[in-house]
Amino acid sequence: MNDVRVLQLLPQIAGAGSTGEVITLFREAAESLGADGGVFLSCLRDDATRTSLRSLWACDPSWVADYASHRRFEHDPWLRHASTDTEPIRSGDLACSSTEEYAFIRAAAEHSFTSALVAPAPSPVGLSRVGVLCLGSANSGRFDGENYPQVRVLARALAMELHHWIVKSMREELLQGVHLTEADLNLLRHEAAGHSSKVIGATMNLEAKTIDCRFQRLNAKLGAPDRRSAVRIARLYGLL
Repeated sequence: MNDVRVLQLLPQIAGAGSTGEVITLFREAAESLGADGGVFLSCLRDDATRTSLRSLWACDPSWVADYASHRRFEHDPWLRHASTDTEPIRSGDLACSSTEEYAFIRAAAEHSFTSALVAPAPSPVGLSRVGVLCLGSANSGRFDGENYPQVRVLARALAMELHHWIVKSMREELLQGVHLTEADLNLLRHEAAGHSSKVIGATMNLEAKTIDCRFQRLNAKLGAPDRRSAVRIARLYGLL
């Protein structure tokens, strides 16, 4: 393990300008921690019906294809662990809860994740956004050595930096994709503070009905049914 190199890579990940760059840094960090490769998954639940999964893969491409084609995310014990716990755990200590999860573990082992270290990345919006890093190795005892405590700490730090990068990337995509303006963000800040249209209008020297119309346009941009939902989406994407 090259812990010094990992510490050098962490701030570079935060400042990476592209997906390709962050994956290159991710791969080097994973290898510096003694892993053969790594996967980072970020699951965002906009509401009860919409789920967005983002991922960074620094491993065998065949595992990427297998994960997608078999919809492994539906029965992913790594994600499940991150949804219920914030502590890193070795995959050997992770109890499967279904036959589908056992199948997941067998499939992962076939793609150089015979042993794995699973490190959740908590977020300030709780279970609405779940991030998890998994470092894998074809060596069944890779994460059982005496340096495991150090690897565990550094894996947690790596998970948080990768999560931060994905959140930042998704925030920029949302801002550009739906053309949110500073005026839109200001409206969302007022709503988050619990201000009524009348109060918001008074601060802007506008009528309450004008504020309502602006919120209707803003809700449409975000695909939100109401202004409260718009605030929730903004928080999920790190805009507030």
